[in-house]
Amino acid sequence: MFDRIREDIAAVRERDPAARSSVEIFLLYPGLKAVRMHRRANWFFKRGFRFIARWISQRAVRKTGIEIHPAARLGRRLFIDHGTGVVIGETAEIGDDVTIYQGVTLGGTGKETGKRHPTIGNNVMIGSGAKVLGPFKVGDNVRIAAGAVVLDEIPSDCTAVGVPARIVRRDGEKIARLDQVHVADPVSQEICKLNLRLDRLQKMLEQRSAAPDSKEAERRKDEKIENL
Repeated sequence: MFDRIREDIAAVRERDPAARSSVEIFLLYPGLKAVRMHRRANWFFKRGFRFIARWISQRAVRKTGIEIHPAARLGRRLFIDHGTGVVIGETAEIGDDVTIYQGVTLGGTGKETGKRHPTIGNNVMIGSGAKVLGPFKVGDNVRIAAGAVVLDEIPSDCTAVGVPARIVRRDGEKIARLDQVHVADPVSQEICKLNLRLDRLQKMLEQRSAAPDSKEAERRKDEKIENL
C-alpha cells in the first residue's frame, strides 16, 4: 500500500510543475485523495460489501468533487489534475500512467447494457471538459483535446479533437487540418435543410393543384371536338 502511495506521489511530482513537496501532494491534492479512497471502495466492492463501497465513493465525492464508481478499474500512477467534476462510470477501465483533467466524463450513452463505459489505454492524456462516452477502447499514447466528445474508438498514438472528436494527428503526423475558426453552425445547417424541404413540398402542392385545371381543359377540348 505504501509503495503504491509513493508511486502515485512521484507521478504527480513528475507531471505537475506546481507541486512543491510530497507532503503537499499527499495532504492537499484532491485527485490523489480520490484515487486512494477509490482503492478502498473497490476492495469492499469486490468482496460483496457494496453498500460500504458506495458510501466510501460518495464520501469521496463530497471531499474532492470527483466521482468514481467503486467497480471502475484504475491502473497505476493515475493522475487526476484539479479534478473537480470528473466522473468515471462503473464499467470504465483505465490503464497505467493516465492523466485526466477537470470536468472529464468517462461515461455511457444510455443505449448499452453490461459493458457501458470506455476502456482507456496506457499513457493517455484526457483534456479538461472532454467526454468519452461508450463501451469502446482508446488506445495507448492517445491525446484527447479539451472539450472533445469521443463517441468512437481511437487507435494508439493519435490525437483527437472536436465535437464529435476526429483524429487530427497519428504517429506524430498531421492527417487533418484543424480549423477552430471557420466552424459550421449546426443550427444554420438545419434551417437550410428545412428550407429545402419546404421548397420541395411547395412545388409538389403547386403541381397537384394545377392537375385538376389541366384535366378540365382536356375535358372541354374533348367536348369541342364532339360538337364539331
